[in-house]
Amino acid sequence: MTTRIERNGLKVSKVLGDFIEQEALPGTGVEVATFWTGFAELIHEMGPQNVAFLEKRADIQAQIDAWHVARKGQVHDHKAYTTFLRDIGYLVPEGTDFVIETQKTDPEIAKVPGPQLVVPITNARFAINAANARWGSLYDAFYGTDALGDLPSGRGYDPARGARVVARAKVFLDEAVPLDGASWSDVTGFSGFDTELQIKAPSGASLRDPAQYMGYRNDGAELVFVNNGLHIRVMINAKHAVGATDPANIADVVLESALSTIMDCEDSVAAVDGADKTLAYANWLGLMQGTLTETVTKNGRSFERVMAQDIDVTCPDGTIRTLKGRSLMLVRNVGHLMTNPAILDRDGNEAHEGLMDAMMTTLIAMHDLARDGGNSVTGSVYVVKPKMHGPEEVAFADQIFSFVENVLGLPQYTVKLGIMDEERRTSANLRECIRAAKNRVAFINTGFLDRTGDEMHTSMEAGPMLPKGEIKSTPWIAAYEDRNVDIGLACGLQGRAQIGKGMWAMPDLMADMIETKVGHPLAGANCAWVPSPTAATLHAMHYHSVDVLARQRQILADGPRGTLNDLLTFPVMDGRNLSNEEIQREIDNNAQGILGYVVRWVDQGIGCSKVLDIHDVGLMEDRATCRISAQHIANWLHHGVVTRDDVMATLKRMAAVVDGQNAGDQVYNPMAPAFDGIAFHAACDLVFEGRVQPSGYTEPVLHRRRLELKAR
Repeated sequence: MTTRIERNGLKVSKVLGDFIEQEALPGTGVEVATFWTGFAELIHEMGPQNVAFLEKRADIQAQIDAWHVARKGQVHDHKAYTTFLRDIGYLVPEGTDFVIETQKTDPEIAKVPGPQLVVPITNARFAINAANARWGSLYDAFYGTDALGDLPSGRGYDPARGARVVARAKVFLDEAVPLDGASWSDVTGFSGFDTELQIKAPSGASLRDPAQYMGYRNDGAELVFVNNGLHIRVMINAKHAVGATDPANIADVVLESALSTIMDCEDSVAAVDGADKTLAYANWLGLMQGTLTETVTKNGRSFERVMAQDIDVTCPDGTIRTLKGRSLMLVRNVGHLMTNPAILDRDGNEAHEGLMDAMMTTLIAMHDLARDGGNSVTGSVYVVKPKMHGPEEVAFADQIFSFVENVLGLPQYTVKLGIMDEERRTSANLRECIRAAKNRVAFINTGFLDRTGDEMHTSMEAGPMLPKGEIKSTPWIAAYEDRNVDIGLACGLQGRAQIGKGMWAMPDLMADMIETKVGHPLAGANCAWVPSPTAATLHAMHYHSVDVLARQRQILADGPRGTLNDLLTFPVMDGRNLSNEEIQREIDNNAQGILGYVVRWVDQGIGCSKVLDIHDVGLMEDRATCRISAQHIANWLHHGVVTRDDVMATLKRMAAVVDGQNAGDQVYNPMAPAFDGIAFHAACDLVFEGRVQPSGYTEPVLHRRRLELKAR
């Protein structure tokens, strides 16, 4: 039984209420009575509007389903389909051209392209690591991963590998900070760092662009350069184990890496009640105050992990410039769908979680706004809002944050909004979605995984979907990715906001990431998601090799790509026949992925983790990947590609596989051979009830089953 306190008609989980009154409010200048009055008004006035938007989603989906059912077996007519979508309000009329009017965005948002981390906010260690991932060692990233083409032996320090690391880092420096007269591998030393940098080399050398030299630190033991707005710190130490083999005594090359980080309250966390929400908010408070710490134990030694400090650089003219020590932090709220028992309204109904997040994360961010040298230098709060369906829902989010700002005494548009372009109705109406928040939009980002899940659910009745791997090459994907950039640029986001791309989901495959993820900046994205600080450091190299702002100008000049017809093309098999082996391979893959993720979510409350796939490759899994797999099986069940018995047999067989993959986890609860655990039942629910889940989302099932387990 949850202990509750009553405030202005709200019945609040006591742990959350105490946190609000004793930790979150003090220091903000917001009175307790003012806060609760405003919070209650938000829940009771906006809650019914929230319900109405969800009902409209369901009504539109029912009409789309009926349209497909009535035309089953007919040749698809693009014109008739788009006319139908306009008639039911799925597609809205486009207004005149416009540019966004967002003010006071930080340089990391508006001016400097770079990697973006996403981490679960409920894990303090991950959150601190991400905040501190503003800077990363290129030597460590090369040495400790497969970025050089192989992995370290693990038998202590390998001097030969160290030499390869140094050589590869010098290649990077040649590309990012080129010299005239020599390569960085020829450099033997430096002088004049406090006047005009002199570079020593046998045949002489100088910076091709002297303006790239910014200054120095620690009496010249660290030289700072800049390229495409990103900083590079060359560390000099003759006694360093690696540097001792380097004629220039370069001990490390430290890159400005994760320029921004999304602290996630949504897809990567399992927050189902007041205690979970309080943990998320408490960590956000520590991040906004700069005080979050975590005790870490490694090799039997414990130490405190703390947030990094800013960095002072002495310029050649003697002036001091400060570089941020931490990543710019955004916070991702939940979408409009879910409610949470952390707060009950005056009628005893669970409050909408998105309304809770809006009030709480903005309140907590006021601690940052009240101090110098914090997260935002422009006095802004950055909230990423996911899973919105169309312009009306974006306008509703804008209305929510205006309400919150008014309650908390903040200037309107203090809160900047990140729009996740991950639902089909948003993609199809992206220009009008941006217009609906034109005074606060600071971010649009494609979310391929959720977007594919919504594509499957929206077009569930259109026919059986292609295998997942083949969906990636269908016309709607290219149109989706290209239109997102084109529309963002046409709406004036360059120089004002981020245009982002999605996650690299294989944190152990860094060589592959280096090879392929350069495609994101080449596509005109001024940020793209990475799964770890190390990945951020390696991905940062791409923003040195690609001038994203110039690339955006070229894309804008070339004109729009992709069509609405392409975007609305269903990824169905359309006569394609699969062999029994192909079908079984696909459902094996889907079932194993669902089980591997869900068993940790339900049993351990882990919302995002590296989960071994069916080939034992570690993949970063969250609810978006689970949504795709569940919707895919649900679609094939609905269209008779597989039977319920086929799927159940596969789930049981894959449960044993997942049990084996987790054999080393001492707190893991095996699913086989009884198959009677809550986690296994949750996986079955996602598949067998997937067609009737709202928009195919996994949250209702996962929350219900996690609460069931916690109640035990």
